[in-house]
Amino acid sequence: MLGWDLDALVSNGPDEVLTETQHAQPALFAVSYALWREFASHVTRPPVAACGHSLGEYTALAAAGGLEYFDGLGLVARRGEAMAAAAEETPSGMAALLGADLGVAEAVVTRRAEEGGRLSVANINAPGQVVLAGGHDDLDWLEANARALGVRRAIRLKVAGAFHSPFMESAAAQLTEALASVPFSRCTFDVVANATAAQITDPLATLVQQLTSPVRFAESLEHIAGRGVSMFVHIGPGDVTAGLAKRTVKESDVRVVSSLAEARAVA
Repeated sequence: MLGWDLDALVSNGPDEVLTETQHAQPALFAVSYALWREFASHVTRPPVAACGHSLGEYTALAAAGGLEYFDGLGLVARRGEAMAAAAEETPSGMAALLGADLGVAEAVVTRRAEEGGRLSVANINAPGQVVLAGGHDDLDWLEANARALGVRRAIRLKVAGAFHSPFMESAAAQLTEALASVPFSRCTFDVVANATAAQITDPLATLVQQLTSPVRFAESLEHIAGRGVSMFVHIGPGDVTAGLAKRTVKESDVRVVSSLAEARAVA
């Protein structure tokens, strides 16, 4: 289906191949979905709602029954290939702003535009954690002028391109074609969209919009918390989104499921 051995690459690497966008996305989707299935088999009631960060939105839709697993696997493979191709068109990347809120980030974007540059807000992850995307020249400018712009420091991220920004327009066009043949079903619980921080009602449009729009993750968490949710469970490798949840919804109980053993223990 993928044209390469997913199990072998996840189990044996090499890491430099596994971490390439076109390989990493199907691998993360598969592992996260497997962890969800194990976790779900031990709980007695479904979640109130779910959200995923970027690629995680596909896992959330699959977990909620809105997207069949193999359809999702094929989609994220196409998505990864399209994003990698878009990243090769123009040298670009992303940078995290330290010590800056969304207002400061937006002011930086405006300032760069006035100088003829091209920066965009790409991730609104948590209070005080905003990521910008742009061309390499734009990011060089950002790093050099961070303090003068009201930013303690700008840290370049190890990513292949300016994801979740207008730099991904060609990838969005390719994803639109791939999504046209994929059936979506009614979700068994709500999934909150990255692009709107509201419940997904049109998965096709939402997933396309996501590629060129900021990931409004903090707002998504706040939306779910506003429905009376006090426990959040991170499901997938690592624990990054768990940390974001702790910073955003400070009174919540945040659990991590990054292994099969944790899936059984947390449930």
